[in-house]
Amino acid sequence: MADTIRVMIADDEAELRSALAELLAHEEELELIGTAADAEEAIALAVDHRPDVAVVDVVMPAGGGPRATREILRSSPGTRVIALSAHEDRRTVLEMFRAGAVGYLVKGAAGGDIVQSIVQVARGGTSLSAEVIDSLVSELSSHLRREEEASLDRAGRERRIRRLVAGTGRRLVFQPIVDMQTGAIVGAEALTRFDDDDRSPEATFAEASRVDLHLELEVAAIRDALARLPDLPADAYLSVNASCATAMWPGLAEVVGADAGRLVLEITEHEAVEDYEALVERLERLRERGMRLAIDDAGAGFASFRHALRLGPDLIKADLSIVRGIDADDGRRALASALVSFTRQMGMTIVAEGVETLGELETLRRIGVRFAQGYVFARPGPLPLRVEGFKRWPASGS
Repeated sequence: MADTIRVMIADDEAELRSALAELLAHEEELELIGTAADAEEAIALAVDHRPDVAVVDVVMPAGGGPRATREILRSSPGTRVIALSAHEDRRTVLEMFRAGAVGYLVKGAAGGDIVQSIVQVARGGTSLSAEVIDSLVSELSSHLRREEEASLDRAGRERRIRRLVAGTGRRLVFQPIVDMQTGAIVGAEALTRFDDDDRSPEATFAEASRVDLHLELEVAAIRDALARLPDLPADAYLSVNASCATAMWPGLAEVVGADAGRLVLEITEHEAVEDYEALVERLERLRERGMRLAIDDAGAGFASFRHALRLGPDLIKADLSIVRGIDADDGRRALASALVSFTRQMGMTIVAEGVETLGELETLRRIGVRFAQGYVFARPGPLPLRVEGFKRWPASGS
């Protein structure tokens, strides 16, 4: 008959295949062209016979219903697939529809419902059992709720970061950088702190990145730090932290303005730099005006050494992972000595970070490190800068 709907059945349960075959045999407008017990057989059957409708079990050997559906539709685009399953879970519904099914029936449905679904799908419609409709609506509702919650959560984070950019809940502290030979303060690093936040400053900056406000927050901190330059000793420099993205920002030169000669820009990002040439070119414009460049956290990872080689900084800041306990660790001393040798050969200055004890201080001086910052001198705090206890330090070489 010209109007006969050609149907194939794919299910790993022999009894169900027989029952469905018996059902279709009593329907004049339906013709069963074959049955399959797994996904491979189903795909081969579709390739050979190009059925109008394929009733496909969701869970069966050789890849399951989703794989069978994708391959059937690839080899026989005109075939319409009805998913058949004893599993009414939402995940199965969505997985089969993503694969290309246009109908879904739960095993155990009445024979009349199955026939009606096949005819409806063959004529270009879709077919879902009542259970599946409820399940699908529930899944979509949950998805929309999750999207709404995520949107509200992002909006809340964005509002918080914008308040921080504006200055509410954000403050600066300063830690002196000291000449260990004389005890003189040669510079100060500006560090951002956030009020009422039990997370680290790094975590807050990471949150700013997630809402695309990292640049704004970092630039706001740099502006505030530059405003405090008059409160530093006249011969001391100001060190500020900047990601590579901020260093590449065209507006940074205007922010720095006439203060470039007293500024050290510490590059803090450990992620890969996509275009070193462009970064070098942007930084060079600032360095021509007197700004100096530092690579932060040297020794904490390979990226910091790559920055040092590609950017040619004026200063290298040895990470506290090298400094901590250096007086009792041969490996740390060897690595620090190598850094000292590297900076001397490259015409750079090395600054040790995180110096906490007199033992660390004396070891660093002994291997040739002249400048340092850390709790042994002063904790980060408000201006003016103070360094206590230089008289307690052992004389170099003693």
